[in-house]
Amino acid sequence: MSGTTQQVWVDEAWNQALAKTRRNSARIGAEFPHASQGSKYVLEAPSWWTAGFWPGMLWQLYAGSGEGDVSLKAIAEDCEQRLDEVLDGYVKLDHDLGFMWLLTSVANYKLTGAEASRVRGLKAASHLAARFNLKGRYIRAWNPWREGEDNSGVAIIDCSMNTSLLFWASAVSGDPRYRHIAEAHMDTVLEHFIRPDGSVYHIVNFDPETGEVLEKRGGQGYAPESAWSRGAAWALYGLALAYHHTGKQSYLDASKQVAHFFITRLPEDHVPHWDFRAPGEVGEIRDTSAGSCAASGLLLLASQTEASEAHVYRNAALRITESLYRNYGTWDDDGEEGLLLHGTSNYPENRNIDVPLIYGDFFYVEALARIRDAGPFYWE
Repeated sequence: MSGTTQQVWVDEAWNQALAKTRRNSARIGAEFPHASQGSKYVLEAPSWWTAGFWPGMLWQLYAGSGEGDVSLKAIAEDCEQRLDEVLDGYVKLDHDLGFMWLLTSVANYKLTGAEASRVRGLKAASHLAARFNLKGRYIRAWNPWREGEDNSGVAIIDCSMNTSLLFWASAVSGDPRYRHIAEAHMDTVLEHFIRPDGSVYHIVNFDPETGEVLEKRGGQGYAPESAWSRGAAWALYGLALAYHHTGKQSYLDASKQVAHFFITRLPEDHVPHWDFRAPGEVGEIRDTSAGSCAASGLLLLASQTEASEAHVYRNAALRITESLYRNYGTWDDDGEEGLLLHGTSNYPENRNIDVPLIYGDFFYVEALARIRDAGPFYWE
């Protein structure tokens, strides 16, 4: 593909995403969409883990379009202020503070220098650091969802992305403790989450008193030893980010390992199935959110490697992103709010299957921004 041909479809894709998001913003405003049902995004409480992706996408489009659309900026700022009730309320906070405050407060601070946003980001980082279990060297994932439940030993691969909040906090505060915790958690990811073939466990359950590994669970994948594709995307991107923040070769090597597993198992249209090892018809279900997240991570990975191998990651990311644009986009359907069709949120729990997902949309826009070199990127 020539550079001119690539530039044409990338610019088209960016402008389509920007136009649809502008239309969506008139209805959604400073709310928190998650999954599209009946062509409209269902709005969740500010405490839901996806609360950062809508404002994060607004910031990405605002920054990548010459910072001219002040209406998108205003909505993103309003979303950030609404999240104060969650941050100050404390009890509903879990490991997803990175997803929520990197894409709101850290984004705002990077773009505008707002002091209140810097403080919010540091508060969120402090709460995330407080979830670190010294014995198992992991950041605890969930709180108890129901009476009698004990999640104190649970860590999940998704948190690979959230550690960027800790790396950021160390950089802006000068306090290395946040970075030490982030590195300890990512070292645990290397030891217990990444299989030799580059596939990834979703959940590892530790004894919270001793740090002993008790079990490894399938979580949102088909089975404990299957290969949930979004988990692989979280891992390859999160490890590339950890390398960006630390320069530790082991993180880069593991990111490459997961990336090769991911790339070599893509179907003909380059958009992943929801689990690379799910059998039969179940295994044919796509997850565009895994594709868009992996594409953005692969573009970062390409920027970290020598030219002799960078093209492998960049070309894979371009193929995924172009396929998402041409084969899964909703540009001809003004009634559909989601940007990308065929996302799979949680197949084992039969929740939000074959629908647009806000995090899929966010990472798609972010991947386009990376291709266009239109940062900043809030994980970095």
